Parts: sequence; structure tokens; C-alpha cells
Amino acid sequence: MNFYKKIRNIAFLTEPEKAHKLAISALKLGIHPPSEYDSKLLQQEILDIKFKNPIGLAAGFDKNGEVPNQILQSGFGFTEVGTVTPKKQIGNKQPRVFRLEEDLAIINRLGFNNDGMDDVYSRLSRIQKKGIVGINIGANKDSKDKINDYLIGIQKFYKIADYLTINISSPNTPGLRDLQTGDNINELLQSIGAIKKESVKTPIVIKLAPELSKKELENIINKSIENNIDGLILTNTTTKKNNLKNTKFKEELGGLSGHPLMSQSTKMLKDAYIISEGKIPLIGVGGISSADDILKKIKCGASLVQLYTSLVYEGPNLISNLKRNLIKKMETEGVHSIQEIIGTEVK
Repeated sequence: MNFYKKIRNIAFLTEPEKAHKLAISALKLGIHPPSEYDSKLLQQEILDIKFKNPIGLAAGFDKNGEVPNQILQSGFGFTEVGTVTPKKQIGNKQPRVFRLEEDLAIINRLGFNNDGMDDVYSRLSRIQKKGIVGINIGANKDSKDKINDYLIGIQKFYKIADYLTINISSPNTPGLRDLQTGDNINELLQSIGAIKKESVKTPIVIKLAPELSKKELENIINKSIENNIDGLILTNTTTKKNNLKNTKFKEELGGLSGHPLMSQSTKMLKDAYIISEGKIPLIGVGGISSADDILKKIKCGASLVQLYTSLVYEGPNLISNLKRNLIKKMETEGVHSIQEIIGTEVK
């Protein structure tokens, strides 16, 4: 048993949200592993941004922009703050996070708990960024115009973010996923396209749910390309909870993340790459815990990847281990850059 797993056994005696706060506090004190195993093999330019490695921390950990630099210093190629809504929001009633240890998974129904855009903007605008920081934008639960909430977020953050994520795929805000379909998605993408044409040059990506039909996915991809959206994140958490080993929490409402999501999210990623013919950059998320998982996502069409849940189970040394193993596997395969292998399993 490694050192982190001994600590984890103790940490897992603590309620998940309390353990999360302790992790944020540790990072604020500078307690994190050093960044190791950076290599030119892992470098690439995507979204007109130079990434030192393709592994990002997904939104949900640093919700309020408290520790972006510490996350970057621990080895991530980029990090994503949020989800942030226009107004402060306490989220759903606790308990709302559940560890499914047998499945290496988590169910959450947090509900975009965050400090609100003004506080997060103030916090982030005071720091000197040490790498690539994206900001994930959401809509307030009680908002009467959810599309406008995203436009407010874009205007608020585009000058300080390296990229912006439009999160219309969380299952924990009623009606939010409706923005992915019908007239809603057309209106949203057209509105974002108009802002981009007028003033916003910051890359904007859309984060999608894994339950979309192929027809819905095709519509979003075509409309995204048409409106100059810069990329897509595939995928958010899933509401499907099939074949889970856990019997205590598997019926809890909320989004499932972690190992069980790998297959479902990767299939959708692959579909998106085929539909788009590689014309729009894709970020692969869901179930990543090994270098093989990263390679699978990249070969199915991802230019970048993100993770979060595996960090809970494997600890902060996971990132250095992933980069080391990823470099070894690329060298073994005779690969000289990430871009050489994007979509090769599809092609």
C-alpha cells in the first residue's frame, strides 16, 4: 500500500465535502508534489494556446478559483475553475457527494455551489497566473433566462480567462440540459457566435452530456462549427448507473463520474470526431485513470484530456505518474507528438 492510500483510508472516514475543503487548504499551504516528467513529446498548440502537456484538471475541484496556480505547479497542463454562476449559489441540500469505492466512482448533485461571478473574478484578477486557466460558466438555478447567464459570464471573464467553458450539461440544475437541444441550442450558439464576432477573442468551448443522441450531437457540432465555437468537451457526468458494484449509494440522484464513465464518454468522443471530421478540437473527459486511458481518448479524437475523480482515488502523484507512463508509451510506439495520434483509431 502506497503512502497516499494510507492517508486516503483516513480521509475517506471524513465526509467528502469536508475532505475536499481539506485538500484546498493543503494546496493553499503549498502542500503538493512538484511537477515532474514534462517533455516536448507532450507539448502542443491547441485553441491558439501552447499546452506543456495535455492533462487538465476538470471543473468541480477549484470551484471558486482559490488554488489555480498550486494546481498548475503540481503538474497539470491546464486547470479549469468553476462552475461559476452570475449570482452566488449554495447548491443542493447535503449530503450531495457520495464515494462509490468499489467502482472507483463518485456521484454528486452539488448543484453549482459557488461564490458567484463577482467574487471569483475579483480573486482571479489579483493573481499572476502560472499557466493556463480556463473558467467554466453556468446558469443560476432560479434564473429566468439561462442563456443570458452564459452571455453575462462570457463578458465577465473573457479578459482574464485563457479559455471559457459553457457548461450546459450538468444533470444537477433543473432544465439545464434542455439547452443542448431544439431551438435552445441554436439560440445559445448563435448568441455566442455574435459575441465572438463582435469583441470576444478568448476561445469558447461547450461541455456536453454523454446521453445525447447521435442526431443531437450532430446538430450541436454543425451549429458549433457554423458559429465559430472553438471546441467541445466530451463529456460531463452521466445519469446512467448500470452495472455498478456499489449497493449503498448507486441509487442516489446526481451525476456519476469516474471509471464507469470511461466507455460511454469515449464512444461519444469518437462519434464527435467522426461527425466533425476533425474540424473542431475535442477535449476528452470521463473515467481517465491511466496513460492507456489518455492514449485511448487521444486516438479517438481528443486533443486534450481532463480528469478529476481518479485524483480522489489515486492522489496527487497521479499526474506525474500519468505523464511518465504516457511518455514511455509514446516512445515505445515511435510517436513524436500528441498531434500525430489524434483520431488515429478513427482514421
